[in-house]
Amino acid sequence: MLGLQYFSFSDLWSPWFMVFMIVLTVVYFLAVGPFRSKFKENTKATIPQKILFVSGMVLLYLAHGGPVNFLSHLMFSFHMLMMALSYIIAPPLIMLGIPTGLWKTLLNFKVLRKMKFLMHPIFTAVLFNALFSLYHVPAVHDYVMLHFMVHRIYYVVLLITSMMMWWPILTPIPDVGKMQDVRKMAYIFVNSILITPACALIIFASTPMYATYNDASLWAEAMGYCFSGDPSILLQQFDGPTFFGILDPAQDQQVGGIMMKLIQEAVNGSVLAYTFFHWVRREGRDDDFDELPITGPGNWNKA
Repeated sequence: MLGLQYFSFSDLWSPWFMVFMIVLTVVYFLAVGPFRSKFKENTKATIPQKILFVSGMVLLYLAHGGPVNFLSHLMFSFHMLMMALSYIIAPPLIMLGIPTGLWKTLLNFKVLRKMKFLMHPIFTAVLFNALFSLYHVPAVHDYVMLHFMVHRIYYVVLLITSMMMWWPILTPIPDVGKMQDVRKMAYIFVNSILITPACALIIFASTPMYATYNDASLWAEAMGYCFSGDPSILLQQFDGPTFFGILDPAQDQQVGGIMMKLIQEAVNGSVLAYTFFHWVRREGRDDDFDELPITGPGNWNKA
């Protein structure tokens, strides 16, 4: 139904990117396994951490190298699914999969130590959401989609800043941007608010905003970066970006905006709920500790 049978294995699965992601995953398993003794800190990863890391890498690959990436050039709704997988779901999974010792080793590099000041929570939240929102300004989006190197660089920057955005919530290192539970909850709420204007602009627009999804010639030009054949063939075979016959560009755009907002709210809501219950449980333990009888040396026999 999606017409993927018209495209090659290389178009749909990006073999070189697949190899790159596999190599990174192998390096991770070596760092937390046979070679962990070479690091000063204990970098052993638990089984849940390994599962989280691999899951995040698989999702990141599917978003940027698998069919989701290819479909993101065909339909705006898949583009927003790709954005959600890349910057809302995959980064926290990968970050949670890296043990504390390995994080300390990575952050011990001089260049990263000097950039520690960039991890302030307000800065990280504003930076990622500003770049995400800027990307979805129609003129910016179409320019990025039509310029391959700019496209790749922008996506890498978004990935880095998304990890910076997640850092204050997930960091296992107390002295590098970690916040207390109440501040974490406020931070998560602020993140949900900051991304809302961009999603609202997309959802409530009455007409298609992005030329690369509704102008056939620009769509074919953008497709040229992920299609190994002649893009003009696409125009001969299909009626531009609407060849699926599923949604018209305006509906596709609205579905994409709704999808992005719902996924972001679901992920943030889950993290918020976990943080809240963790905070309540910790406060309950502290209250129980405060209620314990205080006994001095003279009262030990009475206690």
